[in-house]
Amino acid sequence: MGLELYAKIEEHLDFEEEVIHLHKAFLGEIFEKDLDNILDVGCGQGAFLNHLKANAKTASGIDLSAEQIKVCKSFNLDAKTIPLKEVTSKYDCVTAIFDVLNYIPKNDLSTFIKEAYCVLNTKGYFIFDTNTLFGFEEVAQGSLSINLKSKFISIDALFEDEKLKTDITLFTQERNNLFKKEEDTVTQYYHSVENLKNSLEKAGFVIEKTINFNLHSDEESDKLIFVCKKN
Repeated sequence: MGLELYAKIEEHLDFEEEVIHLHKAFLGEIFEKDLDNILDVGCGQGAFLNHLKANAKTASGIDLSAEQIKVCKSFNLDAKTIPLKEVTSKYDCVTAIFDVLNYIPKNDLSTFIKEAYCVLNTKGYFIFDTNTLFGFEEVAQGSLSINLKSKFISIDALFEDEKLKTDITLFTQERNNLFKKEEDTVTQYYHSVENLKNSLEKAGFVIEKTINFNLHSDEESDKLIFVCKKN
């Protein structure tokens, strides 16, 4: 699904300020509820795990990208390349940050939410964000080219039929001025608030609140943050 190729270009996408902004919102919820023993699902290169570590929180991470987990390991973070269904430990909080749920196909959404429920202790929290329809239609679509000294990146994203398909092409300069070409497609899925609420309630979560969040836009909220508690 393009995760390994995305891992190679992520550092060049200039999302650092947006990521910090979103992380602060999640940290605010964690501090307010005095949560510890946290599992970050889709931890990427460990940015949020590093924030938790800096604030003396016990945290682990999982991600499907082996490349991302290599970066986590370089920071001495507790992270593994395994799916959520293979997690056997129990946690007081599960986080899924920066589009993680949007990578889950519609047919797998309820299963993923049940898996999050299963790894939580009683009264544990599941906190995640998801893109709004405005976020997909008005923010995520479009094309981007990044020309670096030894790399050229091309990104084309199109949202239709409630799916955002992002085609990624990476040219990397090798010896003798030859370039290696890599390409793949990343797909994200729009999940309506109604479907999310139904899946969460069926799994046994109580939705304490939803937060309208402006990450990339000052017009409408392009994200929603869900704060959910296990019964």
